[in-house]
Amino acid sequence: MAEPDEGVGTPCPACGTPNPPGRRFCRRCASELNPTAKPSPLPWWRTVWPLRRRVRAGSGRAVRFLVILAVVAALCAGGLLLLPAGRALVEDTRDKLGKPKPVTPVGIEASAEVPRHPATNTTDGLNNRYWAAPAPGASVTYTFRKPFRLVDLIITNGASASAEAYARQARALQLDLEVTTQDGKRHHKQLSLSDKPGPQTIPTGISDAKTVRLVLRSPVGLTGGRHLALAEVEFFQRS
Repeated sequence: MAEPDEGVGTPCPACGTPNPPGRRFCRRCASELNPTAKPSPLPWWRTVWPLRRRVRAGSGRAVRFLVILAVVAALCAGGLLLLPAGRALVEDTRDKLGKPKPVTPVGIEASAEVPRHPATNTTDGLNNRYWAAPAPGASVTYTFRKPFRLVDLIITNGASASAEAYARQARALQLDLEVTTQDGKRHHKQLSLSDKPGPQTIPTGISDAKTVRLVLRSPVGLTGGRHLALAEVEFFQRS
């Protein structure tokens, strides 16, 4: 059999020596004649997910770390921003699912009152007795023994729940509500009332209420010899 010509064949990629067909390693330097091509590095965006994907040098390890760090930071910031809204939604849902129960103040103080019509009449459970204020801007403050979740207010405006007695005195169609919580924070809300006799329910949803102050605004029917009347104020907490 004829010997193969050693000068003919695939040149070695390392030293250039020709090698006969079928050889895997160079007959001179022993380098691999057909080395396996190394795969191209992955683009950085393919190394971000899944987190456990193995990455090679030059495939975006640093970029992957920075992207993950940015995502975590964004999630944390979003959580902090949405936390108050989420908490308010939970509390509001609990208010609707629970049955409100009445709570009675331990102290009542008015800035002004007409004789024989004290502010204590607003919590006596009788809607034919009322607190009489001489002018708009008068206020009444209710203090409670311990903080509670103020769910609702029920206000009976005017001098009485009966239509005839209701029309005899003036009434305020707006009230400024100021609720002070146990930590001293104040919540303000303007309440609009219908000009009609009978109880009117006003949802509030304020936690840790300690004092409640009402200021009479927007009077109607305030003519000579009349005064602003507020028959009843009822407070309800979450059961």
